[in-house]
Amino acid sequence: MRPLPLWLKSGRVQTGLVIIFILVVCAVFAPYLAPNDPNEQNLLSILTPPAWADGGDPMFPLGTDSLGRCILSRLIFGARVALTVAFTASVGAMIIGATFAHIAGYFGGWVDWLIGRIVEIWLSFPPVILSLILMVGLGTGLRNVVLAIILVDWTRFCRVLRSEVIVLRRRDYVAAAQLVGFSHWRTITREILPGTLPLLITLMSLEMGVAVIVEAILSFVGMSVGSETPAWGQMIADARQNIYEAPFNLIAPICAIFFAVFGFNILGDGLRRTLDTRLTQTERT
Repeated sequence: MRPLPLWLKSGRVQTGLVIIFILVVCAVFAPYLAPNDPNEQNLLSILTPPAWADGGDPMFPLGTDSLGRCILSRLIFGARVALTVAFTASVGAMIIGATFAHIAGYFGGWVDWLIGRIVEIWLSFPPVILSLILMVGLGTGLRNVVLAIILVDWTRFCRVLRSEVIVLRRRDYVAAAQLVGFSHWRTITREILPGTLPLLITLMSLEMGVAVIVEAILSFVGMSVGSETPAWGQMIADARQNIYEAPFNLIAPICAIFFAVFGFNILGDGLRRTLDTRLTQTERT
């Protein structure tokens, strides 16, 4: 029996994977796990407290909102929106940012200067404000949310990976590959990309947590999915009106967002500690 990889032995990585696995199960099997239809309104059960509280109903384990909709069912279905945005937006931002980072770090010179200036100009805008501006121009919808996050957050990957590419560019094995006659494309993909892959994976896991928060903000202000699709930010916006009568309606989606972001962040931190050879060498010494 083969031993587990070093990165999989990390407690942080294991905790993050368990949390993400729970979220994925909720998203994939939402119709089977949700006790009720998330959009079904029951006007006779408005603002029902959780089942364990006085006046609670076992049919609604976490209570209902101002329209009588099941909170637990909406939380479970809301995981679909959060994970869809997290995975697709982070992959898109990673592809664009990593591409520009490898080009800038490998070629250097005026190419590096030009890409660096573009990144600096892009980073001069606050990310949330830039996302809202893009959503105003693109329109509402889940696809446009993903596109807005990609257009905003690709600079995170580019700025961090560029420094790593510059370091790897000066390694002897890269110079040897160029002397042998490797093309630029082959040198980048065969010699440099494997060295930046651990950092790339770490950044991607951290970006997923950022994407969850951005989607929640956009759905909170009504610029994400429609009202017929449950989303955690949308649930927070709806719960503001009855915060004193039903505070758990506000607490539940906030806890769901915290749970998801914590899972992605602790996974990213664990991967950084185990995959970054410089950190592992420092800890050993």
